[in-house]
Amino acid sequence: MSNKQLELELKNLIIEVLNLEDLTADDINSDTLLFGDELGLDSIDALELGVTLKKKYNIEIDRENEDIKQYFESVAKLAQFIKQQKKTKNDHIKRKNSSRIKKHIC
Repeated sequence: MSNKQLELELKNLIIEVLNLEDLTADDINSDTLLFGDELGLDSIDALELGVTLKKKYNIEIDRENEDIKQYFESVAKLAQFIKQQKKTKNDHIKRKNSSRIKKHIC
């Protein structure tokens, strides 16, 4: 999935999950700040969005990690975070499978 496709999917997800019925995906710029003055989401919205992202994309979100906040700044950063998480998870699975194969060969 391209970044643009993922960003569009995230915009629609944000609108649906947070019941932002007066907005369309076109109303949300990928670099618009999700929290604060621009889109105006709050901490409850962040929690709902985080739970939805974990379920939909099968990613880990460590709330204790202070760096996680930066990924929730905009749709573009969320898309980057999701791709990074999926790549890390896929790399881990590949290493794990590679180790299993090596054990069977030896």
